[in-house]
Amino acid sequence: MSKVAVVTGAAGGMGRAIVDRLIADGCHVVGLDLDAEGLEEMTREGFEGIATDLTDLASITAAFDRIKAAHGGVDVLVNNAGTCFMSEFPDIPEAEFEKQMALNFSGAFHCCQAAIKLMTGREGVRKIVNISSNGAYNFDAFDPPHYRASKAALDTLTKDLARRYARAKIAVNSIAPAMTETPLFGVVSEEVLEKAIAQMPHGRAMQPSEIAAWVGFLVSSAGDVSSGNVIILNQGRDVR
Repeated sequence: MSKVAVVTGAAGGMGRAIVDRLIADGCHVVGLDLDAEGLEEMTREGFEGIATDLTDLASITAAFDRIKAAHGGVDVLVNNAGTCFMSEFPDIPEAEFEKQMALNFSGAFHCCQAAIKLMTGREGVRKIVNISSNGAYNFDAFDPPHYRASKAALDTLTKDLARRYARAKIAVNSIAPAMTETPLFGVVSEEVLEKAIAQMPHGRAMQPSEIAAWVGFLVSSAGDVSSGNVIILNQGRDVR
């Protein structure tokens, strides 16, 4: 029987790579995203999309109710949805701050609440993988403070849930990539982007498929013994 995997932000660049990887690894993937048209484009064997506003608890709850009715439970949750707003401190508008936290952290928090309830009684080690960022700890990068705070909060949630659910065999990890080539590249200037890529030891940004491969590893049986970790992917850029 296929594992049921839920991927948030499934219609984005990183999301699509993660969906492809998990389907290739034999999972049945349910993608959650506000982009209903994007999800429709992705529909194929092994994938179904549910249009979901991940900043709205009622929308998240409705999506997981549908998953429960259709599949009975969840084996894997990948909290991939996120964005980066670029207003600078101290002139960050309240609405931008709230939306940043809602999408990058609150949505993931509520998805964890819903998914863990549906993981009860499932076989094997169930998995939660949170897509964090090097920006949670690397203050040499250009990331603005509300983005950093949202990802740092996500990593703390990872560690708390890993400890809380270890004996229940629910493994929770964060993956924290550095520069990865996704549509989010469009939120920064060419000058900033070129400078950031120049700092990468391999001289290039990482690809979504490379991050997705790490998600696949954690979801596989090889990842059963990993929990509570923030896995840094940055080509060795920040080794001191």
